[in-house]
Amino acid sequence: MNTMTRKLATIREIEEIKPIPEADKICAYRVGGWWVVDTINKYDVNDLAIYCEVDSWIPHELAPFLSKGQEPREYNGVKGERLRTVRLRGQLSQGLLLPSTILNELGLWPLVGDPVDHNLTNQLNIQKWEPPIPSQLQGTMRGNFPHFIPKTDQERCQNLRKDIFDTHKDDVYEVTTKLDGSSMTVYVKDGEVHVCSRNIDLIETEGNTFWNTAREQNIIDTLLELSVEKGEEYAIQGELIGEGIQGNPEKLTGHKFYLFDIYSITVGRYLKADERYSILDTLNMNGASIEHVPIVEQGLRVAQAYDSIDELLEFAEGPSLNPQTKREGLVFKSWESDFSFKAISNSYLLKTKF
Repeated sequence: MNTMTRKLATIREIEEIKPIPEADKICAYRVGGWWVVDTINKYDVNDLAIYCEVDSWIPHELAPFLSKGQEPREYNGVKGERLRTVRLRGQLSQGLLLPSTILNELGLWPLVGDPVDHNLTNQLNIQKWEPPIPSQLQGTMRGNFPHFIPKTDQERCQNLRKDIFDTHKDDVYEVTTKLDGSSMTVYVKDGEVHVCSRNIDLIETEGNTFWNTAREQNIIDTLLELSVEKGEEYAIQGELIGEGIQGNPEKLTGHKFYLFDIYSITVGRYLKADERYSILDTLNMNGASIEHVPIVEQGLRVAQAYDSIDELLEFAEGPSLNPQTKREGLVFKSWESDFSFKAISNSYLLKTKF
């Protein structure tokens, strides 16, 4: 399972240049699986450039033109702008390219080792933009998210083209719908059950949606019973969706937790798909009411079914839980290894307000 820190700014090679019909001042540059629109003749194939991924928060001094002459916004004390997915003259553009020469200006050149794929996120003071947390989700902090449980955040397929179509070309995958909500973890440690948001271990307080949902779906007692029965401590992880969360795209009344992973704290690994389903069945037979995130396909050989990242992104389009709602995307988990990735729907990225 991918648990690495997300690389928001890296040095990449320009791999392809594509003209845009009826546009004589801009073109599309490809880096990995991403297309970025920029000024024509700004880069050549094989040139090195700094690529900043969508949802990066770019400091104003790094790219003042992003504010378009207006006062820059502020996020976590840093003035700047968020990178979104946009269409320019019909061409999808995702991210930002900056000339590698700015590294000289910032005193960051030369870099140690091969510059290609060098992570510049921290050096450029770039943050991952996150939507504001609704008040009912904030809760009271008991502690930080536990260090002994990984925070899963699958890498986007655009950054893993070689891994998907070369290194893992023979892998078979479980494919599930990526629900648009808030990450939630419930775990047992030393005979006690904890409930966490994405970053915080929460005290149970009146009105907190994470704890209320865990109680309503009878997760607390059944997870503790399972831990005692098996002699093994587990963390179940999933998505909390519903009213007041990310605009509630599924149009759900109330709130609901959908499971997507189970981690054995005792053994120190994520359970394989069949093990996960077995534990989920046991929890529900013992009185819990937990649904798995929707499974789209089982046993998919991705590299045989699809030839490119663009085809994978087309596959990511489709209905979500609510058939009237377009899904956020898909998550792919290998049956053969811990390799996993996500494909986010471009139509979702273009329409989302968050």
